[in-house]
Amino acid sequence: MTRTEKTGEIAKVAKKQFVLVLCVLGVLCGFFLSSVSAQPVGPVIVVETTKGTFEFETYPVEAPKTVAHIVELVQRGFYDGQRIHRALPGFLVQWGDPRSRDVSRAGDWGRGPDASSGNPIGASELRRKRVHARGAVGVAHQGNPALADSQIYVTLADRPDLNNRYTVFGQVVAGDDVPSRLEHGDLIRRMYVKP
Repeated sequence: MTRTEKTGEIAKVAKKQFVLVLCVLGVLCGFFLSSVSAQPVGPVIVVETTKGTFEFETYPVEAPKTVAHIVELVQRGFYDGQRIHRALPGFLVQWGDPRSRDVSRAGDWGRGPDASSGNPIGASELRRKRVHARGAVGVAHQGNPALADSQIYVTLADRPDLNNRYTVFGQVVAGDDVPSRLEHGDLIRRMYVKP
């Protein structure tokens, strides 16, 4: 074999090795990107109200106990027939007090230990990753985030003052004009987990 033939053979082998290395790098990059960007999609909850319907996605990776607790309440029908007990334009709308089904008790809605399911989440899941932007969905509490229970709110504007004080466990993804139209006493017809 001549020197020119040897050089040609070496070049062919080097080219094949280069192509092989590129293929391996491509596969590894694809695997890495898919594992980094592929967050599990949490349950989407649908809220049907007298003013329209909206949906919010949930964040089970960041707030697993909160999401599990709220989904269980939704599946039980806990929120069906309740009313909005707090509606502050430009701030938030809130519901989750079972006593709000009784309009004669409107003065008590949202206050005290009976204003919940009676089964607190039991963990504070405050995360810097999820902030109180417009449409954030969080759980209210009376001073201790671990005692948050059934009261849910949706922010109507960016509210950085609430960050790291309340657990954000979701974000409105459809019907985002509906929460801002809700008023005190409006009916939550039903809530369900989207199939």
